[in-house]
Amino acid sequence: MEEYAREPCPWRIVDDCGGAFTMGVIGGGVFQAVKGFRNAPVGLRHKLRNSVQALRLQAPQIQGSFAVWGGLFSTIDCGLVRLRGKEDPWNSITSGALTGAVLAARSGPLAMVGSAMMGGILLALIEGVGILLTRYTAQQFRNAPPFFEDPSQLGPKDGSSPAPGYPGYQQFH
Repeated sequence: MEEYAREPCPWRIVDDCGGAFTMGVIGGGVFQAVKGFRNAPVGLRHKLRNSVQALRLQAPQIQGSFAVWGGLFSTIDCGLVRLRGKEDPWNSITSGALTGAVLAARSGPLAMVGSAMMGGILLALIEGVGILLTRYTAQQFRNAPPFFEDPSQLGPKDGSSPAPGYPGYQQFH
């Protein structure tokens, strides 16, 4: 079982909700500003005004949606950790699917299934990439010598003892 270095669940929910809100602020703000700029009539003044107006009107909705998604996801994740007694990628994948289903509940069962599938697939891809990156970086550093070891102090590679004048002689005698 791989342990994650994360805070306990009540604080994790607040932290994830705030992190999702921040992503909504940045991502939604940039997206809405660019969208307003592109959809404005010709002229820099019109484009800037339309960009600010789109940012002011639409960005708060995106920020709130991100915060709700992050809070619900984290709440379900904490519930699964408590229920299953372990913390692994399956909790995140299941949380993504259940969050998608809950948020689409007002649109009917078909929309719930579609959103659950999208949430589960998205989180499976995110978790899979995270696992692959972790394995790749662990494998990359597995055969590397420690950074503090000086190769000139190691002695000959054939296993014989170094000569008395060799820098690694003190190490062997």
